Amino acid sequence: MPNSQPQTPIMQITFLGTGTSQGVPVIACGCEVCQSLDFRDKRLRVSIHIEVDGKSFVIDTGPDFRQQMLRERVNNLDAILFTHEHKDHTAGLDDVRAYNFFQKRDMPIFARKHVLEQIKQEFYYAFTEIKYPGTPQITLNEIVNEPFQIEGVNFTPIEVMHMKLPVFGFRVHDFAYVTDVNFISEKEMEKLKGCKVIVMGALRKEKHLSHYTLSEAIEVLEKIAPEQAYLTHISHQMGLHREVEEELPAFIKLAYDGLTLKLD
Repeated sequence: MPNSQPQTPIMQITFLGTGTSQGVPVIACGCEVCQSLDFRDKRLRVSIHIEVDGKSFVIDTGPDFRQQMLRERVNNLDAILFTHEHKDHTAGLDDVRAYNFFQKRDMPIFARKHVLEQIKQEFYYAFTEIKYPGTPQITLNEIVNEPFQIEGVNFTPIEVMHMKLPVFGFRVHDFAYVTDVNFISEKEMEKLKGCKVIVMGALRKEKHLSHYTLSEAIEVLEKIAPEQAYLTHISHQMGLHREVEEELPAFIKLAYDGLTLKLD
C-alpha cells in the first residue's frame, strides 16, 4: 500500500533576525515603527537558520545569537557560515560554547580569510595556546568564491559588495540568501538565476551608501525573477511592516523574525 504520509521538506528556513545593526526597536527611539505593537516590527539582528538534508546551519551570529537559538529551540548545530566581519554579524559567536558542551566537539565556522582573521582578533581567547576552561572551541575553515561542501551539503558563495567591502551571500539548492549589499555584478547575478526563493537585504526607502534601498532591491529581484522573494536587514526607517507589504510586487514579501519557509 502506498505511503500516504506527506514527505518531509528537503529544506526549512527560519528567519532568526531581520533587523539592521541596531535592531528594531532602536534604543530611545519614539518613531511609530519602534513603538509599534505588531510583532513583525520587532526585529533582532539579521541571521538565518537552514535545515537541509538532516543538517543544521546558521548564517551569521549577531549579538542576539543566544536569544535566537533559544527562541527557535535549535538544539543541534552542524556549522556556522559568515557573510562578513561586521559586529552585527559576528558578536554572538562566544555562545557556541553551549553547543561545544552538548555536542562534545568543536564548532566548524566557514568564512573568507579576512573574516576569519577578524574573528581571531575579536575572540582571541578562543585561539590562545593555553585556554581558560569553557572558552569557545572553534575550527576555522577558509572559503573562497567557489562552491564548497559542509557535511555533504553544497553551498555556492555569491560575492556582493557592501560599499567597498566584499560580502558573501550563499545559495543552497534553490534557495539563496544575500544580505548587506548595494551592488551585485552580472557574473555573480547569474548564480542567483533559477532560484525558487531569494532573500535580499533592503534597508530603507531612502538612498544609503552601503545597502540597497527598497526600490533597488525590488529592481534586482524583478531582474532575477525568483518564484518568491523576501526582504531582510530592515531598518525602522523602512516603515511599518503592514504598510510596506502593501506596496510590494506580489512575489516579494517583507521577512519577519520567526518566519519559517519550507522548500520541497
